[in-house]
Amino acid sequence: MKSFRKELWFDIPSRRAFINITPEIEHCLKGSRIKEGLVLVNAMHITASVFINDDESGLHQDYERWLEKLAPHEPVSGYMHNRTGEDNGDAHLKRQVMGREVVVAVTDGGLDFGPWEQIFYGEFDGRRKKRILVKIIGE
Repeated sequence: MKSFRKELWFDIPSRRAFINITPEIEHCLKGSRIKEGLVLVNAMHITASVFINDDESGLHQDYERWLEKLAPHEPVSGYMHNRTGEDNGDAHLKRQVMGREVVVAVTDGGLDFGPWEQIFYGEFDGRRKKRILVKIIGE
């Protein structure tokens, strides 16, 4: 069995964003030369997420509104975590809801997706460099 590891870095200038990272993951898969196996894509920061869904702008706006209802950024005094001097208590909760990682099957050298599936990086407390881990194992 072979393995491949790469870190992808992001520096999102806004507090929140959803970025389609499918092309970057496909590039990693091609570089790995693995034809059959699994790809793990993992957010390496506790205020960021990796998830799979449709690349449709209305859906992303719905996510934004829905997450803000579940865990509004303000008032920042509403979060015990923010008593540490930070203002990102909401970002930790949003990450918990959206998930830490995804695993995708690799079949015949490609990502084995269902219809419309794409991989996204979700940023909930941007304005600094963060990374995701891409780990591919297989033959």
